[in-house]
Amino acid sequence: MTGGTAQDQTARRYRERLVPGPGIFIATLLLIPAVTLVLFAIEASIALPTGIVVYLITAVTLLLLSPTVSVEGGRLVAGRAAIPVSQLGRIELLGAAELRRAIGPGLDARSYLLVRGWIHRGVRIENIDPADPAPQWIITTRHPQKLAEAIEAARAEDRDAPGPA
Repeated sequence: MTGGTAQDQTARRYRERLVPGPGIFIATLLLIPAVTLVLFAIEASIALPTGIVVYLITAVTLLLLSPTVSVEGGRLVAGRAAIPVSQLGRIELLGAAELRRAIGPGLDARSYLLVRGWIHRGVRIENIDPADPAPQWIITTRHPQKLAEAIEAARAEDRDAPGPA
């Protein structure tokens, strides 16, 4: 395998877990004093430990339920949905203002959305599959340019792949 091929493999693969930022975890720290305050009147000795356990359960749940966006094997996978890259059309990078407009009142309700409020950039990808009712996919990502490049590289590889004999 040559060095160029390894670089191409790296360019084609993309994976990002849409975990909450540190601000969400800091804000949920308020669960500790809230639970402690509520339970203090009932049983003071378990109030603080229970508050800590509730925070830990919440933090782990936020991590485990964070969806993943990936481009692998000629498919874009966003959360639980997947689509072959050959069925994707134009890709538009969205900054904060564009993303707000894209998911605002003018949004086509049939669009597939994987949006997390703590990520303020994303991509809008045209869906050219005539059998799919979703006209577009809107996905928040911390790296919209890398995601677009990975989709383009996977599409190029898909076009260059030999067809069935």
